Order: sequence, then structure tokens, then C-alpha cells
Amino acid sequence: MSKEFPADSIGLVSPRTLKLDEPLELDGGQVLPGFELVYETYGTLNTDRSNAVLVEHALSGHHHAAGYHAGERKPGWWETCIGPGKPIDTNRFFVVCSNNLGGCHGSSGPQSINPESGRIYGADFPIVTVNDWVRSQARLADALGIDTWAAVVGGSLGGMQALQWSIMYPKRLRHAVVIAAAPKLSAQNIAFNEVARQAIITDPEFHDGHYLEHDTIPRQGLALARMLGHITYLSDDAMGAKFGRELREGRFNFNYEVEFQVESYLRHQGQSFVDRFDANTYLLMTKALDYFDPAANFDNDLSAALAGVEASYLVVSFTSDWRFPSSRSREIVRALLDGDKDVVYSEIEAHHGHDAFLMPIDEYLQLFSAYMDRVAREVGA
Repeated sequence: MSKEFPADSIGLVSPRTLKLDEPLELDGGQVLPGFELVYETYGTLNTDRSNAVLVEHALSGHHHAAGYHAGERKPGWWETCIGPGKPIDTNRFFVVCSNNLGGCHGSSGPQSINPESGRIYGADFPIVTVNDWVRSQARLADALGIDTWAAVVGGSLGGMQALQWSIMYPKRLRHAVVIAAAPKLSAQNIAFNEVARQAIITDPEFHDGHYLEHDTIPRQGLALARMLGHITYLSDDAMGAKFGRELREGRFNFNYEVEFQVESYLRHQGQSFVDRFDANTYLLMTKALDYFDPAANFDNDLSAALAGVEASYLVVSFTSDWRFPSSRSREIVRALLDGDKDVVYSEIEAHHGHDAFLMPIDEYLQLFSAYMDRVAREVGA
């Protein structure tokens, strides 16, 4: 590894693309005639293919979870937890992370060409669900020759995918690690997502979702959606500690321009997001969040939904996460215990809000490392 990378990083990585020609039936009733998934792998698959770990990304995430891409100084989004000696230790595990179907980082999605029309899908790309993502990831596992994951791991929306994996394919994973997640969205969370979608849809440059054909993007709407979402990812304490009521110029200017530091921060977050994320994908991802409810097919009984689970579980929540509070994680734990499932639960003291699962919090990393050490020992890694 080049000396320019930290010693505990996997260093330079490159994405790969899997092209699948078999149709994929979606929960919404539509069928994709074929699709592509972009993914990255870290570490080495052992001879019996038992040490593979699937990492699931959250709403605005992607396949680049760890290491560095050529020419870029910023590492993958979960560099804190993936790498040599880290909780998901690449000296012991073969780690896989894909960009979800409907994404905007290379996997088939709204920016792809619709083979039936020869035009960019745009708003015509079908709405996908967490179930659809899990089915597409199972195809990826098949292509990689992985019958059983040592663990499926994710935070936030990624944790929901890990939960669904254990329900849909109980024999294909040994462990599920669900961090800062919930068994379904609350009405408040659905409301946040709807406001974000309306900000995008009502942008004059949205053009019914076919903005790329008009050589434009709904910048203002997407930036507003990101600003709103970002507020929900942080806690009041974290925002107060970082910004307080600090003024950029030390005085009120009595206008509607940026005056407080927190305003400047949010505008920067919104504008930078526009440059790296697709508006139609944002709409799709928030809808997948809204629709997620594994208990719905079991008379709204989460215990019944998890009755067939065979995986052992680690469930982690954070005290300051008001988007997915600890009470929602405890719902998952309670349902697992109702079925006498093997589950470890911890509520971590942290002031970072929902984004805590991305942060280098000592107690969290120690717990995560200890559990993944158990996973590694079970598969002889």
C-alpha cells in the first residue's frame, strides 16, 4: 500500500460492475429486464467462502464504503469501521458493498438508459423497495459464489436492509448487525420525507422528473431536501456545540442573507449534495424508506415477521438519535426475544444524533469490534 494512505486503511480501491440479464420482478408490479450493480470488495475471500460480510448503505450512501479512489483525498463513507484492525477487519473478512438499485453512482437507476425507449429513464425508472434491493443483492451474492454471509451489516436504511435479509433469506446469513434503525418509519419521519420530495417535485427545473433531457437539474429543490434531511441527522446538542448562535459577521444585518453560521453550514451541505446526488434517486430512496414495514405482511406483528429468523443479531442505538430513537431499536429487540432469538443490544451514549453510527465513538467501536470478533471466530477468520 502506498505511504500516502493511513496504516489502518485498505488504501486504493476500484469499483466493479455486475451486469445481470435475468429479469427482476419488483414489488410494485414492474419488471426490470436486466440491471447492473456497481460494487466494491475489500479483503480476501477465504477458501470455504465463509468470511464474506455485506455492508448496506443508507439513503445517500453508495458502494464506496472504505479506502480511497484514485485522485480523491476523501475515503469511503464508513472508513471509520472498515479496514485493517477496525470493527469490520479486512484482514479477516471479505467485505462487499454495492450501490443500491435505483441509485445514482453506477447501478441501474433513473440516470440509466431505458432499453425499451433508448432514453434516460428519469422518472420512468420504477419505484423500488427494500425487498427489491435484497433480491438484487442476493443475485450479487450468487455471482460472487457466496452462499452465506458471515454478517449483513448496516446503519439507518442499511440496518433495515440487514433486517430484511434475515427475514427473506434466513439461511443465507449468520449474523445481522442493525445500527440506528427502526422496524418502520413513524408518521413524523414520513412527513419529513414528503416535505423533501415536494421541495424537489415543485422545483421549476424538475420537468416531471425528466430534467436531464432538458439539460438541467432541480438544484434548489434537491438542496432544500438535503438541508431538511441533514437537520434530522444531527442532534440539538451537536448543532449547538458546533454552531450555537454564532454570527458570521458578529452582528445582525437585518436582511435574509446568511447571517448565522448554521445557515451557512446548511446551505453548503445542500449545494454540495446537488453536485453528487440525483434528485430522482432521492425520491426513490425516501419512498423505499416510507414503504419499509416487514410486519405489514404478518398482521402488523413484528414478532411474527421475525419468527423465522435464524441469524444472531447485534442491535445498536444512540441516545441522541431522535430520527430513529432507541425505543424503535428496542421494538426490534423485543420482537426477536419473543421468538427466543440470539440478540445483543446496546444503547450508546452519544451527542451526535442519527449520524452517530458514522462517528468514531470509543464505546461504539469497542462493542462493534467485539461482536465482529465473535463473527470472525465462528467462521474461522
